[in-house]
Amino acid sequence: MGEFVRLEIADGIGTIRLERPPMNALNTQVQEELREAATAAAGAVSYPAGADITEFTTVSYQHMVGRATALSGAFDAVARIPKPVVAAVTGFALGGGCELALACDWRVVAEDARLGQPEIKLGIIPGAGGTQRLARLVGPARAKELIFSGRMVEADEALRIGLADRVVPADRVYATAVEMVRPYVTGPALALRAAKQAVDAGLSMDLAAGLALESHLFAGLFATDDRVEGTTAFVEKRKPKFTGQ
Repeated sequence: MGEFVRLEIADGIGTIRLERPPMNALNTQVQEELREAATAAAGAVSYPAGADITEFTTVSYQHMVGRATALSGAFDAVARIPKPVVAAVTGFALGGGCELALACDWRVVAEDARLGQPEIKLGIIPGAGGTQRLARLVGPARAKELIFSGRMVEADEALRIGLADRVVPADRVYATAVEMVRPYVTGPALALRAAKQAVDAGLSMDLAAGLALESHLFAGLFATDDRVEGTTAFVEKRKPKFTGQ
């Protein structure tokens, strides 16, 4: 799809691969290619180390005012993929790399991986969702400690605090990510989309608004063929055959 980012699809699972040696640094071109791939994809993401700091040494405030929104938007495109998305993290996922992992539904992390938001050491803060998604995932106090210190988190700590969902040997990371999404390939796509939207959007609402959104999405699924198939299969005591319609 792009020079550094490509989308692969096999057996109904999409993989967004970032390959910009040696560290998969997220420069402007990679960010835009990621946005394009995310628009068309669902699946596991295989992984960048972080933003390309060489771009930060000379960039002006006036330029970054425009770029900051675009950077955040590239990761938002990943977060908005209307299907289960798994980040496959090996090596280092720092700064933008960590923020990209945070934009996914789950994170599979190699035993020797390191994650973190070290931007404070450059005199800046996370600018692509780190202050917001990290706090929602691990809690505000722990997020502040990680962001204020800029320290790297090892895999076992990431699992303990909820930053990682599974920790496996490095050579099993991608396969584990695929295994996590495989059950959903034949699932009710519209219901999965609605469930993800309800959870993600509900986090930014008060309880009453979240419940109203849930009710709206719940009722809407009664217009789908998959709802008919799912309920009929239940009554007939058989496995449903969902079509995503």
